[in-house]
Amino acid sequence: MKSEQSSYKELKTYKLFLDDVRDSRDAYRILHKSIFLDPDWVHVKNYEEFVDVISDKYLNDHSFPGVISFDHDLAAEHYIDLVPTQLVYDSFMEKTGYSCAKWLIDFCIDKDLPLPEYFCHSLNPGGKENILSILKNYKCEYCNSEGYHSQTCTKNA
Repeated sequence: MKSEQSSYKELKTYKLFLDDVRDSRDAYRILHKSIFLDPDWVHVKNYEEFVDVISDKYLNDHSFPGVISFDHDLAAEHYIDLVPTQLVYDSFMEKTGYSCAKWLIDFCIDKDLPLPEYFCHSLNPGGKENILSILKNYKCEYCNSEGYHSQTCTKNA
C-alpha cells in the first residue's frame, strides 16, 4: 500500500532555530559554525511554537526542517542552578528543548521522515547531553544509521 505522505525528497526545507532568548548569530559565537550566520533561520521560542511551526509548514507549505538548532532551557524556571545530572523534567511547568527533540522523533516516525540535521547550542551541559543523546540514539530501523529515514534509506529497496 502506497503511503499518502509525499516523499521526503519532494519537501522544501528550512532552518529552524529554537531558543527563548538568543538568535542564530549567538549560536555562531557558541558553536563557531558558519551556518548560523545565515539570516534565513525560522526562530521559535518555546515548545508550542516549535510544534506549531513544524506541523503547519508540513501541512500547508509542504516543507520540513532540513536543519534544527536546539536550546534546552526555554523558560525562566529552566535557568535555576541545577547539577546537570539532576534535571527533573516532570518538575517543570514549561517544556524544554529536550521535549521538542522527543516530539520531533515522534513526528518523524508518524510521517516517515528522516531526522533533520541538528545542532544543540544550549549552554546547559546536562540538557545539551540529553538532547544530543536522544537524537543520536534514534536509529534507522533499516540500516541502523543515525536518524529515522525509511523512505530515503538505501537499504530499504
